[in-house]
Amino acid sequence: MKKYVSHNKYTVMSRDEVRAFDSWAMNELGIPGVVLMENAGRSCAELIKEKLTGIGNPKVCIFCGTGNNGGDGYVIARHLLDSDFGVVIVIVGDRSKVKGDAKINLDILEGLGQPIRQLNLNESDIASKVKGFAADANMLVDGLFGTGLKGQLSNEYKQLIESINAQNRPVLAVDIPSGLDCDSGRPLGAAIKATYTVTFAAVKTGFTCGVPSEYTGEIFVASIGIEPKGKQGSDSNCSDSTVPRR
Repeated sequence: MKKYVSHNKYTVMSRDEVRAFDSWAMNELGIPGVVLMENAGRSCAELIKEKLTGIGNPKVCIFCGTGNNGGDGYVIARHLLDSDFGVVIVIVGDRSKVKGDAKINLDILEGLGQPIRQLNLNESDIASKVKGFAADANMLVDGLFGTGLKGQLSNEYKQLIESINAQNRPVLAVDIPSGLDCDSGRPLGAAIKATYTVTFAAVKTGFTCGVPSEYTGEIFVASIGIEPKGKQGSDSNCSDSTVPRR
């Protein structure tokens, strides 16, 4: 895992290039998606353990969406549990929508007897629920949305994100802070204000667009077991991009 420094050279990927890279890894190279998810989640867990070194009985609260970003969160949870962390896992949204590789990792956690909490965004007390889930946590994990997010967030998700930000605790964002547009770097109505962002395989185009560091915090680029080739990248569409290309 490498810390992102803007004047160094990095591969940069747009939303579509991320999708193409994942497809190439799975469909052409034959790497199962669950393997990529395992590598991604493990990288995040390693950084969490490093940042919470020296804290007695560390506790982490992980907010998981219903897609693959949430699946990364379940992998993070398992690795932290193996290291004797206290872990609170919260599924945000309709649990029945958790499918594929994400469900495999959710099922593993449940097979281990790990309690899974649920947050229904139709409830009126989102802020108090988030506060309760995050109580005593040394770090929060944002596993809500990944790079595929488009369009303005609903009011319920805006409230959720603002409630997470209001906890005033360190937050690790999985791949991209939820609410940021992958290509423009702009908040889609609201965005997680991360302390650390662990982004996978490549820097995301939006990170080169002058996105305020209050959203991304420190950015770390983690391998998912396969490196992107130059053909996966293209020049940033951001006029203010300062990231040199490979």
